[in-house]
Amino acid sequence: MTAPELKLASIKVLALAVTDFDRAMRFYTDTLSLHPAEEDGKPVGVHLGHTILMLKTDLPAQPSATLNPRVTILTDDARGTELVLRQRGVTIADAVERYGGALVGSFLDSEGNKLWFCSGSASD
Repeated sequence: MTAPELKLASIKVLALAVTDFDRAMRFYTDTLSLHPAEEDGKPVGVHLGHTILMLKTDLPAQPSATLNPRVTILTDDARGTELVLRQRGVTIADAVERYGGALVGSFLDSEGNKLWFCSGSASD
């Protein structure tokens, strides 16, 4: 007998620990220009592509620059993303470097969480 296929497709929601919801929302909407996400008419976080980045003040975890979890955001141009983040006053935790065929860097959000970003083209 064959086991049924799971059909896992993508991450729908990723919860991220924050200490100040309003400050985090301003960072993600104003600084990063992401669109707010709502649940039952209340703001819960932001849309990141097809994923909701849910900003949670009630998690047992605290904001952290360590793996909490590691979030990597795909971008078309990692070097360009780093430049725009710097121009917007965002703290770059790891400058963009090449890892195999990808360019990877990281930044800290308003709460101190480290988020990674990358572009995967070998021609970058």
